[in-house]
Amino acid sequence: MTRHELRDRIFKMLFRVEFHDAADLPDQFELFREDEENLDWEESDREYIHAKYEAILDRIPELDRLINDNTTGWDTTRIGKVELAVLRLAAYEMKFDEDIPEGVAIDEAVELAKRYGQENSGSFVNAILSKIQKA
Repeated sequence: MTRHELRDRIFKMLFRVEFHDAADLPDQFELFREDEENLDWEESDREYIHAKYEAILDRIPELDRLINDNTTGWDTTRIGKVELAVLRLAAYEMKFDEDIPEGVAIDEAVELAKRYGQENSGSFVNAILSKIQKA
């Protein structure tokens, strides 16, 4: 699986966070994996997705503060669920994942926001991530 495909699946898992209790999230991961079973899931892909997903979950309060500190008139309670999941993933990659250049994290986030979000989601996500990058 490519990094792009891995990131897409991590985003889809993060999207579920807002709709389920924390105690249900391990089961949600397994349900997600079963739903996508017809796709090419190698064990290394599953491990990568799970590890990164768990790492992001552990840092959600910190990531949300980072997002809130770099928005004006918005906070994570007002941001759409798609955009929030994309922002959390990208903010994590920018601040904590040394294997991914910040520019790549931003570009990939904008693409995810365009694909799954509303008409202006890409530019909204880009603006916030650009502020985070400059901070």
